[in-house]
Amino acid sequence: MTTRVLTGITTSGTPHLGNYVGAIRPAVAASHRDGVESFYFLADYHALIKVQDPARVQRSTLEIAATWLACGLEPDKVWFYRQSDIPEIPELTWLLTCVAGKGILNRAHAYKAAVDKNRADGEDDDAGISAGLFMYPVLMAADILIFNANQVPVGRDQIQHIEMARDFGQRFNHLFGKDYFSLPEVVIEEHVATLPGLDGRKMSKSYDNTIPLFAPRNELKKLIAAIVTDSRAPGEAKDADASHVFQLYRAFASAEETAAMRQAFAEGIGWGDAKQQLFERIDAEVAPLREKYEALIARPAEIEGILRDGAQRLRAKYAVPFIAELRNAVGLRDLGQRSESVVAESAKASLPQFKQYREKADGRFYFKLLDGEGELLIQSEGFDSPKDAGQLIAVLKQVDSADAMETPEIVLHAPAVQVLEALTRLREAEA
Repeated sequence: MTTRVLTGITTSGTPHLGNYVGAIRPAVAASHRDGVESFYFLADYHALIKVQDPARVQRSTLEIAATWLACGLEPDKVWFYRQSDIPEIPELTWLLTCVAGKGILNRAHAYKAAVDKNRADGEDDDAGISAGLFMYPVLMAADILIFNANQVPVGRDQIQHIEMARDFGQRFNHLFGKDYFSLPEVVIEEHVATLPGLDGRKMSKSYDNTIPLFAPRNELKKLIAAIVTDSRAPGEAKDADASHVFQLYRAFASAEETAAMRQAFAEGIGWGDAKQQLFERIDAEVAPLREKYEALIARPAEIEGILRDGAQRLRAKYAVPFIAELRNAVGLRDLGQRSESVVAESAKASLPQFKQYREKADGRFYFKLLDGEGELLIQSEGFDSPKDAGQLIAVLKQVDSADAMETPEIVLHAPAVQVLEALTRLREAEA
């Protein structure tokens, strides 16, 4: 079975070591495995949420595309495209918006952080917050669900967004009665998913504490030398796990090299020596990639052609037919064509059916069984959770004798034989 793996980077800045370790390197490695279909996208729509500098978005798109290609991406073996070249993505965003719960979006980390900052500054909760920031998780869900990705490599700060994508996809599937969307799983490489920046905070363009992936060799050395450390002198034992230098080193080193560096920290290696070893280890991996990057970025028209070709092929194979199916599912249909679902719903309406609900008065969960004409056959007592109610419904659907009707959790509103006949019809229809 083929596993679809999808990842992307927002085109709002220059790729840095954190992007490389947390997303690009593991994603490119995954693309070389058997049984993997890889999707790589440049998230330029997402960039517009934070960046209103067109030249910066364009430059970042070029730099990120050149970076992935330099790092081993093979566009003839994977799907490599620009988000804005797939118009089906914003269309799916709207379909998902119509099923997404606002309460879930209210809890999104980025939105909550912006609200908290406004409150701390004495501002209105939503001052300066765009609808784009609020709806970011829905657009990200569309990125993932349009191609039914099975796995999404992300940093830990993005786990919530994958959970939201699962929720939106599941809601859509439930509302429209079919598993249109596969539910994605998070993939995280332990220890390297999030790297510290120059000041010890997460390496991020937002904090301006990044180390550019393809900085010239001399600049790379200067930046590493500027990493914040404590005041422990050479000869004093140092806590490797609390060191930003060690965390960066571990992300590039083998298990043996990491163990040796940990021992050196315990023996009191000086910060200058530790940073020199970090520089040499990073440069050994990055130098050959840097050379490829510089050659690629000098040919922007070639990169543009690669992106457009990838999007065109991907739309034809997946996006266009899938969005047509989803449009039909929600009722955006040819008016001269009678929907099969109308016939199906008509037949379904004549069948007995269970209805679950929550009673506002006591907050408990109930269910009832109605016959095809809407007549009440069974009324349950209250349950503490919908799961408990659902379990009893599952039991009732399997009944073969009137003895099962004597359970204290339900009250019959029709003769037992009539109830049994209704349950039998329902069970046969579901089978």
